[in-house]
Amino acid sequence: STGVAHILEHTALCGSRRYPVRDPFFMMTRRSLNTFMNAFTGADWTAYPFASLNRKDFENLLDVYLDAAFFPLLDPLDFAQEGHRVEFADAADPASPLVYKGVVYNEMKGAMSSPVQALAQRLQSALFPTTTYHHNSGGEPGVIPDLTHERLVAFHGAHYHPSNAVFMSYGDLPAAELQQHFEERALSAFTARPLDLAIPDERRYDAPVAVEAPYAADAEALADGTHVVLGWLLGRTTDPLETARARVLSDVLLDNSSSPLRHALETSELGAAPSPLCGYDDSTRETTFTCGLEGCAPDAGPAVERLVLDTIARVAADGVAPEVVESVLHQLELESREISGDGYPYGLKLMLDALTPLMHGGDPLDGLDIDPVLAELRREAAEPGFIPQLARRLLLDNPHRVRLSLKPDPELAARQAAAEIGRLAALRAQLDAEAQQQVRAQAAALAARQARHDDPALLPKVTLADVPAELAIATGETRQLNGVETAWYAQPTNGLVYQQWVIDLPALDPGLAGLVPLYALTLSEVGSAGRDYQETQALQAAVTGGISARCLVRAAVDDPQQLRAVLVLAGKALARNAGALTQLLRD
Repeated sequence: STGVAHILEHTALCGSRRYPVRDPFFMMTRRSLNTFMNAFTGADWTAYPFASLNRKDFENLLDVYLDAAFFPLLDPLDFAQEGHRVEFADAADPASPLVYKGVVYNEMKGAMSSPVQALAQRLQSALFPTTTYHHNSGGEPGVIPDLTHERLVAFHGAHYHPSNAVFMSYGDLPAAELQQHFEERALSAFTARPLDLAIPDERRYDAPVAVEAPYAADAEALADGTHVVLGWLLGRTTDPLETARARVLSDVLLDNSSSPLRHALETSELGAAPSPLCGYDDSTRETTFTCGLEGCAPDAGPAVERLVLDTIARVAADGVAPEVVESVLHQLELESREISGDGYPYGLKLMLDALTPLMHGGDPLDGLDIDPVLAELRREAAEPGFIPQLARRLLLDNPHRVRLSLKPDPELAARQAAAEIGRLAALRAQLDAEAQQQVRAQAAALAARQARHDDPALLPKVTLADVPAELAIATGETRQLNGVETAWYAQPTNGLVYQQWVIDLPALDPGLAGLVPLYALTLSEVGSAGRDYQETQALQAAVTGGISARCLVRAAVDDPQQLRAVLVLAGKALARNAGALTQLLRD
């Protein structure tokens, strides 16, 4: 919870042995054709991912990232800048109070001020009382100042070793060629080291526990600002079939408004809306399931728990219709086939899917090849009691359950600020003249470092000679479909069909025009063609990967004064359901 892994992620990208510049990461964004370039810290790993469609650029980025990961400078000034430091509130007045500064320190203060972020962290801490997941891997603001530069360097030495590293690549470059590059640029400088950084199984609760925690909020939130969630600890991510079973149960319960638990939460008077945390999470070594409500009264915890458990008990007693399970399996198949990165390049998405089982001793292909698991799930789902048995085994009979009530506390922010001021005042009282001068000297050195202009020639770059002269743009053809002019684009979509209906909007008076975005936002959330909204939601899940609507206003390419307003209705489906998608969009 000192944020050591998070701060190291930042500091490693502040210069390295071969590239001793202050900010190679952002300098490379201006010298690169990358399609992705970042770093992020998870609960039990740190990743340094990048992507490029240009081979020279890819090799440049690979050199920079290898050097940053294995041979970073880890300058104390970079630790002070990215992690934490103290400065005088008035740099010119050593008699002024001390203040904390630092990129990660401020980032985590902002993150943990979010009720949902605080809710997620407090729930994970309660579900994992003894393992690494109990701690805040991003850094707990009150604990971050405990971290020293020496501990940061020691953490790098212990963890950033090839014996503890995973290299993953996607693309058409030969693996042996990449491995040779890894060897020459990094691995040859190391010898193998026996490391055991494995995460053990969590100690299981004998009975459910109830936890309360505060979050900073205004007094207006006291009456109905409480978040109440239930969380269960489930099985290991290294068991692909068990992971898939839990995912199926979660989606049967929560996938859409026609799902029993989602419907119960959406229509309950106990809260304003289902919690943003609702769902299944397989990002940790042992997976979790969460559900609950936000916008509750302070004493709503037991009632919300009864609502959730009673709903699950009904599912365990009565089961669900076979088509509901088939709809969930359909969604799993669609998601596994879709060539989409959800904001990431597709190759990076595949890597992240494979990473969690790989990190914990499982088969990385289990995260990618879901077809054998789907086949087994369909066989199991054909047996009577499939969902009821899962509901009982994973949830109702599972004592490792936490009920967390996160309650608004109008005085929490003031108490936290007072604690920080007190800590800084105590530190301030210990500063002699020499220590005061060190604080001022560090601030001056940081300012000078920030103002320094590093030589960009120290970093690799791409030139025009490295860039293909031609840009590949997909071309389509025009066809008539039921009297409608249709643009067809043939692409390797792995068995999916995408449709967009582009409908010209008529001239509307200003009052109606202002409602069009609201119309688009709600269109896929209401009933259609005589069906109520629950039936329509169920149909969407059964035959599509979702539909959406949006409004666009665009100018003509050759005349910016010529405007066109359109409603775009869009959806996707497996090829076998293309006709059903068309009909639903028409409805």
